Amino acid sequence: MIPCQATRCLFPSTHPANNWSSLGHPLSSPLQRYWLSRPGALTAGLRALGTLELTVVSERLVQPFADERQAMGLQAHRPARVREIEMTINGAVCITARSVLTPQAWASSWKALRGLGRRPLADLLYDDPRVNRSVFEVARLQSPHPLARLGDRFAAVGLNGHRQSYWCRRSVFWRDGHALLVAECFLPKFWELISATDNAKV
Repeated sequence: MIPCQATRCLFPSTHPANNWSSLGHPLSSPLQRYWLSRPGALTAGLRALGTLELTVVSERLVQPFADERQAMGLQAHRPARVREIEMTINGAVCITARSVLTPQAWASSWKALRGLGRRPLADLLYDDPRVNRSVFEVARLQSPHPLARLGDRFAAVGLNGHRQSYWCRRSVFWRDGHALLVAECFLPKFWELISATDNAKV
């Protein structure tokens, strides 16, 4: 995946298609496309919708999912540090997110993440001129993808016991040649919230 400037994405994604697309999704609505491609820090937009709180669900060394390795250019069978969070707006879980980076990046280029705690990643990503961001990619995901499984923890099972599918987006941040993958899952409560507000685009 080709890096681009964090404030404006300049180049299309070049890795093979695997359900993720940098061209948008034909089934998404204009409002969904807006939020799935909204530039800058997502948390800034979420705070305009209500009281935002972030909780760390887990942080551990695990094997990345296949499409995560592909997006970051990682070799198979190498563990990565994965951080999973939930974000609530006015008490409702609306967004879950998953970040992935290598132990080497954790110890060097991205070592500032060690003290992140419950702060959003945006606190470290958008004021550093050495950080570049790839274009957004969008997918409609279901379990067993780990990003969808994270969403399943907070969303009801669909009709006939089928797992829900979720609109998700991801991008890769680069700093000194080390990749940090950030993927966000928009839960049904989020779409309900913005459909009910008079100022959905903030």
